[in-house]
This record gives sequence, C-alpha cells and structure tokens, in this order.
Amino acid sequence: MEEIMIEDSFVDFYCEEEEDPASTTCADCESDNHETRTDGKETYLEGILENLGLEQYHREKLSFSKILGIDEKTITDDPGEYKSNVPMYFLKKLMMINVTARNIKGALSAANLSPSELDVNNAADTPEDNFDDLFDSPITDDMFNPLDIITALFLCSDGFVQQELALKMSMCQFSVPLLLPNCDTKQCTLMLWAMRDIVKKYRLPDLSESKGFKEERIVLSELPMISFVRLGKCSLSKSEILNKLLSNSEQYHDTFVHRNMEYGDSPRKISDGLTEITWYLPYGNKNMDIFSEPVAIANLHGDIASYETQYSFLCHTSAAVFVFFDQLEPECKLIPNKSHNANIFLVGNQMNESLTPDVLKKIAKKLNLTKNNIIIKTKQTNDGHFVKCLRKAVSSVLTNPGLKMSVEQMAIIAHELGISVDEDSPECQAGKKHAESITAGIQDTFKFKEKQFPLQGQIWKELTFLEKEEFRLRKLGSENIENYKSDIKIKKEEQRKKQSSYGMSEVMRRFISGISSKERGYFLKWMRMNLDNLSQIKLCGLRELYKEKCKDSENKQEIKEIDQQLSNSTLGTEHFFREMGQMYEASLYLPETDPSRQQLQHLPRLCAQLLLDGFFLELVDGDASNIPLRWVSDVLSQLNDLVSPKNKILVVTVLGVQSTGKSTLLNTMFGVQFAVSSGRCTRGAFMLLIKVSEDFKKDLNCDFVVIIDTEGLKSPELAQLDNSHEHDNELATLVVGLSDVTIINIAMENSTEMKDILQIVVHAFLRMKEVGKKHKCQFVHQNVSDVSAHEKNLRGRKLLLEQLNEMTQAAAKMEKKEENKNFTDVMEYNPDTGNCYIPGLWNGNPPMAPVNVGYSETVYELKKNIIQVLGKCQSTSNNIKEFGEWINSLWTAIKHENFIFSFRNSLVADAYMRLCTEYNKWEWEFKKEMYTWVTDAETKISNFATAAAKTEISDLREYMTLLKSEAASELTKWETMILENLKKYFEQPEGHVYLVEGYREEFTNSIKSLRRQTESSVFNQLTAAIDIKQGLKELNKIRATYTEKIEKSVHVLIDECRKKKVNMTDRELDESFNNMWAETLHTFSPFAQQTLNVFTSVSLQLQKNISPKGGHACELLSEKSLQDCGLEPFTYTPKGHRENIQHKLSGFLPVKDAVKAKQEIADSITSACNDCVGDKIVRKTNYHDTYIQEILHIIDERLNKTDVDTDIEFEVSLKQHICGFAAREFQKMHEDFIEENDPYRRLQKNKEKFCADFKDVFNKRDQCQKKAEEFTDQCLKPAVEDFVYRSLGLDIVDKMLTREEFSTRISFQYSILLNLISKRDFKSFQSYIFSYEDFAKLWISDRIKESFSSESALCEFEDRHLQSCIDRINAAIEKAKAEKTDSLKTFVENICKELGDKLVISQEALDSFMVLNKADQDQFAHWLNKCVMEMKEDLRHKFKDIPFETKLTHLRVKPQNELFNRVIGCGKQCPFCRVPCDAGGEAHTQHFASLHRPNGLGTYRWTVSKKLCTNICSSLVISDIRFRCGETNDQSHPYKEYRKIFPDWDIRPDGSLEASDYWKYILKKYNKNFAKAYNAKRADIPTCWKRMTKEQAKESLKKAFYIK
Repeated sequence: MEEIMIEDSFVDFYCEEEEDPASTTCADCESDNHETRTDGKETYLEGILENLGLEQYHREKLSFSKILGIDEKTITDDPGEYKSNVPMYFLKKLMMINVTARNIKGALSAANLSPSELDVNNAADTPEDNFDDLFDSPITDDMFNPLDIITALFLCSDGFVQQELALKMSMCQFSVPLLLPNCDTKQCTLMLWAMRDIVKKYRLPDLSESKGFKEERIVLSELPMISFVRLGKCSLSKSEILNKLLSNSEQYHDTFVHRNMEYGDSPRKISDGLTEITWYLPYGNKNMDIFSEPVAIANLHGDIASYETQYSFLCHTSAAVFVFFDQLEPECKLIPNKSHNANIFLVGNQMNESLTPDVLKKIAKKLNLTKNNIIIKTKQTNDGHFVKCLRKAVSSVLTNPGLKMSVEQMAIIAHELGISVDEDSPECQAGKKHAESITAGIQDTFKFKEKQFPLQGQIWKELTFLEKEEFRLRKLGSENIENYKSDIKIKKEEQRKKQSSYGMSEVMRRFISGISSKERGYFLKWMRMNLDNLSQIKLCGLRELYKEKCKDSENKQEIKEIDQQLSNSTLGTEHFFREMGQMYEASLYLPETDPSRQQLQHLPRLCAQLLLDGFFLELVDGDASNIPLRWVSDVLSQLNDLVSPKNKILVVTVLGVQSTGKSTLLNTMFGVQFAVSSGRCTRGAFMLLIKVSEDFKKDLNCDFVVIIDTEGLKSPELAQLDNSHEHDNELATLVVGLSDVTIINIAMENSTEMKDILQIVVHAFLRMKEVGKKHKCQFVHQNVSDVSAHEKNLRGRKLLLEQLNEMTQAAAKMEKKEENKNFTDVMEYNPDTGNCYIPGLWNGNPPMAPVNVGYSETVYELKKNIIQVLGKCQSTSNNIKEFGEWINSLWTAIKHENFIFSFRNSLVADAYMRLCTEYNKWEWEFKKEMYTWVTDAETKISNFATAAAKTEISDLREYMTLLKSEAASELTKWETMILENLKKYFEQPEGHVYLVEGYREEFTNSIKSLRRQTESSVFNQLTAAIDIKQGLKELNKIRATYTEKIEKSVHVLIDECRKKKVNMTDRELDESFNNMWAETLHTFSPFAQQTLNVFTSVSLQLQKNISPKGGHACELLSEKSLQDCGLEPFTYTPKGHRENIQHKLSGFLPVKDAVKAKQEIADSITSACNDCVGDKIVRKTNYHDTYIQEILHIIDERLNKTDVDTDIEFEVSLKQHICGFAAREFQKMHEDFIEENDPYRRLQKNKEKFCADFKDVFNKRDQCQKKAEEFTDQCLKPAVEDFVYRSLGLDIVDKMLTREEFSTRISFQYSILLNLISKRDFKSFQSYIFSYEDFAKLWISDRIKESFSSESALCEFEDRHLQSCIDRINAAIEKAKAEKTDSLKTFVENICKELGDKLVISQEALDSFMVLNKADQDQFAHWLNKCVMEMKEDLRHKFKDIPFETKLTHLRVKPQNELFNRVIGCGKQCPFCRVPCDAGGEAHTQHFASLHRPNGLGTYRWTVSKKLCTNICSSLVISDIRFRCGETNDQSHPYKEYRKIFPDWDIRPDGSLEASDYWKYILKKYNKNFAKAYNAKRADIPTCWKRMTKEQAKESLKKAFYIK
C-alpha cells in the first residue's frame, strides 16, 4: 500500500476495491436473537438438539466407546435422508481425519433442494416455465450451519470425546472451540481440557540451521494471540479473510467456517458467541512461512455488542484484537476497555458514504488509536492486497507482541470474568490431583524407573532370558538336560522371590488407587499427558537424531546408544501397567493365604474393565521382548467373564518397518488413540477392543474387534546392532498368529528395507499355515500419490508377488516345509485386491498442512474392505478366552526356537480331539452296520436250503455271488456316507475345524483303508460260511436219509404191535423198539467222513505267503516241518556278532537292544494271533483256509508297522511258530466238528426221543403240548440264545463308547495314566511300560467287567433282544395260523420261514421234531404260545445265572478286542522313549505322542555311572545333544535333526515345560524300584523333581493331553 505523508490524514488507510454487488448477505451480521419456539420443548437448545438427533446425549454425554463402535454406518457412505443423521456423519468423517467433514450434504441437500435444483434434469422447457424460482434462495430456515453441528457435538460429548474432536479438527487444520457457548444458559466455557491433547511441532527461526524443531502441548505454549471480532454488521466475511490470511497463495485452506462454504450462510442457531482458535506455526523457511513466529488466532462468531464477556476475555488474553465493522457509530463505545493491554485494530469495509477520513480521524482520537491501527478495504482494493495489509499489521504485532499467554494461563482470566473452564469438573480435578501426586516429583525418568519400577528392570530381563533358555537350552553345554532345566526353574523362582521382596512402592500404590477410582479415565489421561510432557523435551531431540543417524549405517554404535537412550527416557502409563503385571505375576509365587498376594488378586479384573473402557493392554513388553503370560491370560479371562456370553472377537493387526505410519493408519481407520510420534515409538504390541453394534453383529459374527498395534520391525542393518531381528521374528510370528487379518504396511521410500522385513512376515505366515491358519493379508503401500497408482503398479505387484514366492520357498526350506512353493500356498492373497495404495498423510508441508483428503478417503476404503474381509473370516480365536489360549500357546511355541516352530495349543488339540471323536463315531457306526449285515448274511447262509430259507435260489455259489454284490453295495454306501460326513465336518463354521485342515487327507485315506479292510474281512467271512455250509450238504443228506429210514421202521413197528391187539407195557415197547433200532441201523451202508489234514492246508497257505519273498525264504521254510513248530513259546536268539554285542551292552549302555526289541514284537504278534485263533475255536465251526490267511495278514501288517528292523529269518521263524500252533488248534477244532456232525452219531443222540415218540403214537396220547415244548426247546430256544449272544457284543461296545476314556486314543492314554497313579503300584507301571499292549487289553477287560459288574447293566440288553425275538416268534405264529395250512409240517415250516432272516433254526432239530409228529395243529399252536412265554422266562433266568466272564467267551463280537483295536492305534512307538503314538485315523502319516517320558524308564542308563537317565526326548530334540542307534548305523547324530532318521515322527518340545511332570514324578517316586528292576543305579533326580507332588503330576497330565 502506497502511503501519502499527510499529517493526521486517514485517507491512506482506504484499500480500494471494486464494488461487489453480490456481497449483501452476511452470516456474521445476522440477528443474535433466537427464533420463536413452537415445539413445546423445555429449552431452545433441546429443540435444536432433537432436530439434530442428539437430544439423548444432552444429559447422558456421547462417550468414546459409542463413537468407536463398528456398525453398518461404518461402511456406508450415505448419511441417510434425515437431518438427524448429519452430526454423526460429520463425526464419522472427522474421526477419519477427513478435511471434507464440514461439507455437510446428503440429508440436508436431499431434504432441502430448491425447485430449480429439483427440475434441473427436465429435458424440455415449456412455454409456461416459471422463471421466478431461479431467484429462490437454496437456503431454508431448517438447514444447519456447520458451526451449529460442531457446537452441538461439543455440547453433547464427554470430556474425552471433546478432546478427540479437538485433536482431529486440529489435524485437519480446522479451528477448534476456545469458548463454547450455551444459548440456554447464556454462559460460555473455556475448552482447556478439550485442547489438552493437541501437540504441535514447529521450527523457530533460530532452529533453521540445525533442522531442529520444537514439540509441545499447544495449551502449554506461551504464544501471542491475535483475536478477530465483529462490531455490528459487517459486509466482509471475517472468517474467509482469516483463511486467506493464514493460507499460502498456492494452497488455500478453510481453517474457519465462512459464509461462502457449503451451508456456511445457513442461519446460525446455537453457535453465535462461539470463539474459535487456531495456530499459525512456522516451518522454518522464510520463503514459505507467512509469519516467522508462532501465533494463535482467535475468531469470535457474533457481534461483540451481544457477546461482551467473550470480547472482554479476548481483550485480556490477546496481544492484538482486530475489530471488523461496516459502521462504527454508535457501536464504537464498546471497543475501548481500560483494563487490558491488547492492541486494537479497526478493520473496515467502505460500503457506505458515511465512512470518511474525517470520521475515522475522529474515532481514532476518541479510541486513542494511530493510523497504523486502522485498515480500510476500499471499493478499489482486491482481497489479495487487503490480506497483505492485514498480514503486515499482524507481523508488526508479532515483532513486539507485548503479551504472550498459554491457553492454560487463560483459565485464570476466564475465572475472573465468570467464564467456566471445562477442567473445573470434580472428576477432572480429582484425576489431575491424583496424577500430579505421582508425576510432580519426577525429575529424571531413567532414575525414576530404576527406583520405582524394580520389577520390570534387570530382574524381568533376566527372567525373560531364563524363560527362553529353559526352552532353547543354548547354553546347556555338556550338562544333564533335566538338571540344567531344574536349575533354571530354581533361578526363576529366586528372581520371582526377589521381585516379591520389593513390596509395593508408594507410587504404584497411588497408581492402583487412581485406576480404581471412578475418575480413572481422567486420571489415566492426566498421567499420559504429564508423562509425555516430561519426556517430550528429551525424546524430541533423540528421535530426530535417531532418524538422522539411521540414514547412515556406519553409525552403528551411535544408533545403538541412542536407541538405548530412547528406551531409558521413555516413560508412559504402560510402564506402570507393566510393573503392575510383574507385581501380580510375582505374587502368584507366594502362598495363597499371603496378604501380599490377596491384595493384588483384583488387578486383572480392574485391567479388564479398563480394556472395556477403551484403554489399551500391553501384550508384548518391547523392552524385555517378553509377555507376562499369567498376567495377560488372567486379564483376558476376567474380560471374558465381564462380557460373556457376548465374547466373540475378530483380530486386526498391522506390521511394518518402523516409522512408516502404522499407528496413524490404525488411528485413522478405527478412530483409536495409539501413541503416534516420529522415531521408533511403539515398543512391543498393544491391543484395544472396539465394540460391534448389536445390529451389525450378524454381519461380522463377532461382538468385538481387537486391534493390535505393533512395534516397527527394524531393518537388518539396525537389527544386527542389538540382535533385535530375533525380537522382530518373535513379534511378527505372534501377531500374525493372533490376527484374522494382517495389514502389512509398506512405505514406498522404505521398499528395499521392507523386502527384508517381508522375509520375517512370510516365515510367520508359513508357521501359521502349519498350525491350520491360512491367513488373510492386506498390503498397504503408503506415500503413493498418483491416482493411477493401482494400474501403474501392476508390474510392481507382479514383482512383489515374485519376491514373496521366492521368500516363501526360502522360508519353507528353512522350516522344512518345502511343499509350499508360492506365497498363495500359505496365505489368502490376491495381488489385485490385496494391495492398497495410500497417498501421503499431509497435503503440503507441516506444521500448517492439513491431512490429505486422499489419505483419509483411501484409508476409509481400506477400512470398508477389511471389515468385509472380517465378515468372511473363520476366526481362530472365536472368543476372548480362546484368544488368551492362543497367546499362551503361540508364545510358548515361539520361545522354543527362532525358526524351528513347533506348535500345538489347546484349541488345535481340542479341534483334533473333536475330529478324532467324530471319526471314531463314524468308524464304529460303519463297523457295527457291517457286523450286523454279516451276521444276517451268515444267518441266511445257515438257513439256506432249509425250511427257514428266505431265498428262492437253490445254488449256493450263486447265492454267494449275490451276497458279495450286496456287501459291496453296502460298503460303498457307507464309505460314501462317511466321506460326505468328513466333508461336511470341515465345512462347518464351529469347532475350529480349519485348524486341523492338514489332517483331512489322512482321515480321507483312513476311511478308504477302513473300507478295504472291512471288505476283505466281510468277503472272507462269507466265503468261509458258504464253504462250511457246502461241506455239511452231504452230511445233512445222509442224516436226513437215516432219519427217514428210522421213521419208516417205527411206523412198521407200530402197525405190527397194534395188530397184536394186546396191551403192551412200556418195557415190552422199549424192547421192541430196541430190536427194530438195531436191525435198521444194521441195514445202513457204512459212512466215514474224510478228515482233513489241517497242517497240509496251513503249510500250503504259508508257502503261498512266503514265496514272493524269494528263494532264501522258501529254503528257510523247508528246513523245518510245521508239525514241529509252535510247541514251545517263541524265543528269538541273536543273529551274528554285532547283535550279540549289542544285546550284552544294552544292559548298561544307552544302545538299542535289537534282540529284546524283536522278542517284544514277536510276543505282541503271537498274542494277537492267539486271540484270533481263540475266537475261531469258540465258534465250534469247521476249519477254513481264510482263517490262516487272516492270521498271516495280521503278522504281515504288524511286521510292516513295526520300527524294529526285522530280517527274513525272523519273519519265517515267527510265521512257522504261529502257523504251527494255529494248525494244531485248528486240526482239533476240525476233528471235533466232524465228530459233532457225524450222521450216525447224531442219529444215536435222538434214539431216546424217537422211542418216546413211538410210545406216544402207539398209545395214541395227545402230543400237542409235548411237541410244542420239543419245538421250543430244540429249535427256537438255541436260536434265540444264539441271537442274543450275537447281538450283545455290539451293545457292550456301544455302552463302553459312552465312557470318555474310549472316545479317542488320547482320552484312553489319559485315563490309563490317571488310573495308574491312583493305584500306587510299581508293578503296574512296569507292566505298562514293557508290555503296553497286554496291559491295555487287561485294563480294557477290567473296565468292561467294572461297567457290567451289576446284573442290571447287561440284563437290559439281554431283555431287549430276548423280547424282540419273542415278539417276532409270536408274530410268526399268528401269521402261520392265519394261513390255514393243511398239515402241521407246513405250519411249522411257515413259522421257520418267517424267522429265517433273524434266527438260525437247526434243520436237524426240525427234522427230528417232525418224526412221528401226530399233533393237532390248532392245539399245537395254542401250546406253542405258552411254551414261548415259558422259554422267555427260562432264558431270562439262565442269562442271570451265567457269570459275565463266561458270557464274554460266547460273544461273536468280542468287546475287549473291538475297544483295543479302537484305542491302540497304529502301534508305533516313539523311537527314543517308546511311548505309543496318539494320532487318530488308521492312515495317518505323522506319528506323535502327547506325553514323552524320561529315557531311564526305558532302561537307558549312563555309560560310566550306570545311573538311569533323566533326559526326556521332548527336551532332547531342542538340545545340541547327539544320539546313536541302529538306524544311524551307530553313528552319532544330533537330536535336533532326528527327523532325518525318523521322518514320520513328530516329537514336539514340551510346550508347557510341565507336561512331562507326570513321568518325572513317577521316576522320582519309584527311582529305587526301577533301578532294581533294570539292574542299574538310581537316577540323579533334579532338585525341582524332588518337590513334585502327586497333584502336580495329575495336573500335568491334563496339560499334556489338553483335558479341560
């Protein structure tokens, strides 16, 4: 502005500009009186709030948890059709730091379009068009000014939401409320608390060279404040002029709401009197800075004539006040204020002729102003020139501001003027007082932490080392593992005792008191702010230095030192919570009754409540690189109790290089408050809970979303400095394992660094895939500004995927999971949808740059995408309790070793147990169905070609073909059904089935294997039954012929006797009958049944089995006759010099005894085959070749499964032994069968019956009752009894399977071991260890006898089957009666036919019954009904009288064998400690055992001392110790690489370190007994073992087998 030097002339204050005819309306000049209310509400404000949908929050304030909650509005862009949606829409956008938040549209624009806007799409004009509506105002009275929305939200929010609103508005470079008006009370409030959280960073001119900056809480900054107010009406938009004043010419920003913004000219209803504040902070570049000094700018909305209090406040607190006006008279009397020193500036707009230089001169004199204090915008002056004048005036003030005041200091002025201060609330003041009692005395943060937090210092770091060393055994050296682990355990306890000895410091007492109080929210906020203020000064410089040094990798030592200083200088609330956690964990080592322990028991619940209130929980202590597992578990357990049953969660985690904006990303996305600063600020990992609204739970299928923020991963160069690569690996594996969706944050400027970090992440994903989790992953590329980034980066995405594939292969090789070739094998990742490109955070150069709208919008799209992905997630940890279990088990697995990741937690174990239980059910249903089918088929075969036959087929071979076809169909039906069941099982959403997805193929193979085995067994049984039936055909013919001849002879004898016509005595009749009998038998041609030489048949089958093994095997077979085999128990003798030496050395060296191992396997196989032989003999059937084939199959199967290295000599001699014994038994069985079925002998057995029948017929006695009894006793009763025994076996198995111990192999093992420890019997343990199969069989038999010891247990089944038979017989009798047959024979045959598919009715008994049968049909039927009822009672009593053990021998299905086969599994044993495999399904490829035991229990002892070993293989496999055995050719081999030797065994390290306590206790308790039994010296029991109790041992069993 060109000055004209005329004394006291005010002409030069006019800035000319052209007249603007449009500037006739003014938001700043409208009436301050409110509209008349007609709504009948209590107050005007409530009426406005109701229109805005905020009335419910007027008294019950809007809380942080409410605005953070996830609902369907979270992922919808449409604000809806109601004005009441607008505040929440604004809030949602503001929480996402979206600078378009104040652009209120949607509901307002939809509801309030002018007619011209509504008709804008009309295609054609009509002559009647009304042009008047073109002049209608689009603004109506029911529209809301953005300032009203802001004012309403601040009035309806609690202190914490107000803070968040102010912080987010400040980030958007929006002005924030300084004085908040309440139009009802006419009072205003200083928003000091609301602004407390705003921290600003800027560079002063004197720091330009050093590139340093100043970072501080803005309310504490003592800055000059320049205020802008309006007097009367003003045609200038003060707020718009201010925006121009604060904006660079190249980048305009709306800091203040003004009339030319969308809806900015809507009438203000509740925001008049609102005073806003913003800050101009320099960047330190004179070419870019508008002002070189920082300054606060205040803006009062409304006329100072109406808001004198606010004006007075501004005058007292400002360095200068700029008063905008159009006309000064008569209002100018308001301007002067004697009690303040503010420099007054008048800013006028020359809108009317009355504003002349003379008038200004007069006013200046009156107000004691110089011409420098007056700025006039003339009609000729444009805005740019006018703003330049204003800037000059402001700069002149800043040169010598006179008054600098912080917002905190303004509170004193506010109190003097009667203005309330938001911080004056009792809760806020109480929280402040409490916090200051802790923080006021802190001078040096490092010394404070050392003194006040002793538990988390060196002790906690030492404990961390001991915990990891206990698993990793890196410093073991040559020491005994269990002694070393015992020493570590003692050291841990000592450290815990040391922690406990410190007691609770006064600071911690106050802190716990603070978080226990009702004002805990304020207390924690004050704590955080006070602590940040303390460490800000030092940290600020250190972080900048750290970033600077990191650019040059040569400064490694310096970087390490700065990093340590950063850690030492950091002090936050997390340190207090960390100490609290350590206090709690240390207290658990005290006795339960100890007062020190009891006073801390409430802490987990207190912390859980804080989590619900929106505060974070530290999961991983980043300084110690450890998790206080008990503390975290108990907090989560309490949280679970607080929210149950609404406890379902989904987890989102972010991972990335340090300082890439991970925390900012989460804060923007979810509106949370993770700590944000430059440098490596977040240490470890923190979790927050976000509630999901009720209406959105069905979409997300969870109640809460857990957000985990993590420490930035270091680049490899930096990691080398402090070995933090290990920490980064652990952290990445943990958070990836916990999350459902992992965000991988990549800053484009750090992309090369990220490549190395991705290696860590890929390892983590690969490990989780092995656990059963196939992750969902989202790559976020930050600082990508180009709108076409997605398309342009197509090549980049391909390159990233290639790199990821490369890393996957490398990681898979390292993890020994080389089947994973591509990144998509371990993760659900789509390069097109799995990448998000986010522009930079700031739109310009901070500190004056607002957040980039592109950043907010892209993050919002990412948020929507992640929520949609979460909706499709099958969460690993379905609820909070399971989440706690995952943390426990994952961290335990991670502690074992960096890259050798072995994982199995209770959820995986539970999922596996469920799968095994389901599979076992399906398997038993299938077996049971096929047992029933075979039994029915055998019944039909037995009844073939008899009166009871159900088939019309006469050829037995044809019938066999039909039955085999039916069997195949039945088997296929069941195989398909079980495969379908398995498929459905893996499709279900519940039960964590995806965790055991890796076992699906094994169980599919098991189903197919089951079908093959069952088919073979069924076909063999059918063949044997048919062949035996065929063999009896000739005998039955002869027997029928004999019977027929005898019957004819009897008839002849009766006729002869009757012809004598004399009464014959019984003696005479007997004599006549005996003579006739002898004569008739003399006429029979002699018949001798050919007896089979079973030895010949067995030899032939054995030869067929051996011949494929080669000529040498056949030679061995021919060396010994089968008749000479199996006479004595099988004894294996050592072969060769080496075996002899090993056998002798095994007594005192830890070498495998091959001789003993072979003897054990031989005994086991012999026992199984003897059981099979016994089953056949009990049936009293004929011999069949399938019997010996079955036995040979058992031998082959067992030999194939065994780990013992068996040679052909061993195999041949074992088979000869077993076959020799079997042949001998089968020969006797065959001969007994031949003798039993000899026709002549059978006829002789019936002689007495024939004689009695002869006398009855001769004497014409009534035979009805007698024949009914005979039919019942000889035909029905044996058949019913046989049926009951055929059915009982399945019932007993069914009943036993309802017991938990038989549900899975793991449950069986658990039950046996629990039973053993309760018995306190050393012999039982010895038997269990050395004769596991025999022990298991005996144990099962005992359990069966125990279950059926009472009569009623089995009677129920017997009665049921008995009744079903009686019902069927009665029905058959009734049906036969209805058919009105002409002979008794047909009547009886009809009954038999009806029963033919259920009961095996002896044709011989039936033929015998029909001989000389003259009974009346009706009378016979009558007596038969009675006899059947008597038979029922007879059998019932008979069953009661037979001992249970005897019944077991009669059963077709042997329950003990069925249960044994079900629970014994594959029979494989751990190659080191011989513990049996627990894996489910027959066809599993990986063997594992839940509980390994000390090697000393398997006879291993030390070479020199001869003492039993205490080492356990689950510890050995993570040690550097080596082993040797036959499989290693006696060469030393590291235990760590045992899988190279035993690839099908998975020996997992003891996850809890307590799982093996069971066997430790047993060895401790029976140390002397075992030593004596093994001819060794007692083991050196580690100190820790000596303190173990029986209860601990039992508890360890539960942990080992994951029993809840």
